[in-house]
Amino acid sequence: MPARRGSNGALVVAHVAGMIDLVALPVWVNTLIEHFHFDAQSAGALATAYLACAVLCSVCIAPLIARVPGRLSAAAGFALAACGFGLAAHSASFAGMLGAHALAGLGIGCGLSVAHGAIGRSPNPHRLFALSHLALALFGVGYFAVVPALIAAHGGAALFRAFVVLSGVAALALALAWPARTPAGAAAADATSHPAARATTGARLERGCWSAIIGIVFMAVNQAMVFSFAQRIGLSRGFGDAHVNALLVAVGLVNLLPPVLAALLQRKLDARNVALAGPLAQALLAWVISNTTSFAPYSIAVSLWVFAMIFTHTFLFGFLAKLDASGRAVAYTPAMLMAGSALGPLLGGVLIVRFGFGALGLAALAIGALSLLFFSRLRALAVVQTAFDLPPAR
Repeated sequence: MPARRGSNGALVVAHVAGMIDLVALPVWVNTLIEHFHFDAQSAGALATAYLACAVLCSVCIAPLIARVPGRLSAAAGFALAACGFGLAAHSASFAGMLGAHALAGLGIGCGLSVAHGAIGRSPNPHRLFALSHLALALFGVGYFAVVPALIAAHGGAALFRAFVVLSGVAALALALAWPARTPAGAAAADATSHPAARATTGARLERGCWSAIIGIVFMAVNQAMVFSFAQRIGLSRGFGDAHVNALLVAVGLVNLLPPVLAALLQRKLDARNVALAGPLAQALLAWVISNTTSFAPYSIAVSLWVFAMIFTHTFLFGFLAKLDASGRAVAYTPAMLMAGSALGPLLGGVLIVRFGFGALGLAALAIGALSLLFFSRLRALAVVQTAFDLPPAR
């Protein structure tokens, strides 16, 4: 049965609301520091609590993705997240903030895992995931243009009120537009008929799935560790509020490109080659962001920072959907991204407090090497053939 257009739209909205940390972390962490008066380590710990709880919930939900009620689980998850963000808007103490962030994380982990599992079982997961990232990038442009001004005018609570609205919209969209039966299109059906795909529908995931998942986790560590403090680095180096905030808007504009390019290049690039390039690009950009004292290289590196993650992960999402036609591997997407993201803000905060910004670059090089090690194991895999398959590795 073909997917309803409204259903795909609801899944896209869920992706935007659930993956908001990919674009929001710099303003999020900086707001906790400036408006709620936490130090870098405490602010990083709050972001880590949110992400760690999302990981915990995602890990519990993903193996059961074929058995949980999709509409109820996804909509209720985002409704719970809205409640958590609402509590954060009215909290002042660290304990209150910690509980609010944990509650929001649990809701996001549930709702987003179910939504990503549905995307993985769509006729073309690569394209739908790219479209979801494009919507996230479009939202990011508006976010960076509007939310910092709202925070300046109305205080730090405005950040969490914006998250309440976003999570509430996602909950409503999923409740109204979730398909009665998550479709598996023609391409997915072809994949399921392949022996390798059938093997992934059992109790265990293929070895290649775990290599890709762990490599993505390490990329996510770097993503969050550096990006959480990108705004703080620029302000500390005297680049000024106006320049740094304008740069964050530019980040949102640049982020429109990777999902479009990923969709256009789906049949031209091998996901395994893209996976090898991603950690190398991250390491180079992290080194520039954390060490340069000039605005020009800093602005270029920050502008391209999220690009590397989105482009690489879009290809790997499609790759995992082909290896595991059941949707379980891609249902771990919140866990694999947020496990890294949960460690990143706390690790970055500790490194900055104890060793300064330069330590982020060194840590990013080491973490990138680990990611590259796991992605290199994908070269030995035979890729499941589907109607939207990539060319064989050379």
